[in-house]
Amino acid sequence: MRPILMKGHERPLTFLKYNRDGDLLFSCAKDHTPTVWFADNGERLGTYRGHNGAVWTCDVSRDSTRLLTGSADQTVKLWNVQTGTQLYTFNFGSPARSVEFAIGDKLAVITTDPFMDLTSAIHVKRIAKDQTEQTEESLLVIKGPQGRINRAVWGPLNRTIISAGEDAVIRIWDSETGKLLRESDKESGHKKTITSLTKAADGSHFLSGSLDKSAKLWDTRTLTLIKTYGTERPVNAVAMSPLLDHVVLGGGQDASAVTTTDHRAGKFEAKFYDKILQEEIGGVKGHFGPINALAFNPDGKSFSSGGEDGYVRLHHFDPDYFNIKI
Repeated sequence: MRPILMKGHERPLTFLKYNRDGDLLFSCAKDHTPTVWFADNGERLGTYRGHNGAVWTCDVSRDSTRLLTGSADQTVKLWNVQTGTQLYTFNFGSPARSVEFAIGDKLAVITTDPFMDLTSAIHVKRIAKDQTEQTEESLLVIKGPQGRINRAVWGPLNRTIISAGEDAVIRIWDSETGKLLRESDKESGHKKTITSLTKAADGSHFLSGSLDKSAKLWDTRTLTLIKTYGTERPVNAVAMSPLLDHVVLGGGQDASAVTTTDHRAGKFEAKFYDKILQEEIGGVKGHFGPINALAFNPDGKSFSSGGEDGYVRLHHFDPDYFNIKI
């Protein structure tokens, strides 16, 4: 399996997202410029210029016409995917950390960081079909969790919002009223900051990754813990195969340990686990710094990883990957 090395960012990667058809890959990095690539050969298609801060996150609409990006410049921008033009800018008083379109693309959930005297918050915005009717107002603002909220995603049928972050608690909120419905259990839950969260293709369960060196699989409706995957280093990114029962964890070392290992060898790897048996089945090495972002192609036949080294590595699986038996 030879990776395709995609060099276009000058700073560490922060987020990767495929469109629903799996033919485009969107990457965000700390260099202010979200980029779109062809997902089959890794060719750079274009960039979205306009942010003036690190871009933490992005999401693309179901029909691949619009892109949402959230940045440390305290804005979330809506772009035309094809032309790269800015359609709208949502302004916040603090950096935007996570964005996601709802099913139907009529709503978006956005999380903002604590900043100065502002606490972290989850905002629900209406995304207008006709951009001339787009407004700045939030349909709902949820506050409460302490520390940064690193990720917020929509639950089934857009009825709930699932959030997770620095306080290591996963919460499920009612997306109409903003009421807290469920919290993850202190005992079975994560012990340190939750860095990443990704949903299964059918939305029935989701995976969370944390600096406590584990990833956990949860039932979306009941917030019951299903599985735990342990690793030896902090987890920065998680992904789930839409095709096979595989989960992928990417991460790094504690900063104190970085200098003690041989740094040249590209030792940072994405580890594959059997989703059911919780056993490690392999790893893909290659990055020269911690892995900050992972994404699976919706067809399950390739995946990409983005690292602190500024590279996106695109991997198309060999045929024998699909026959791995434990």
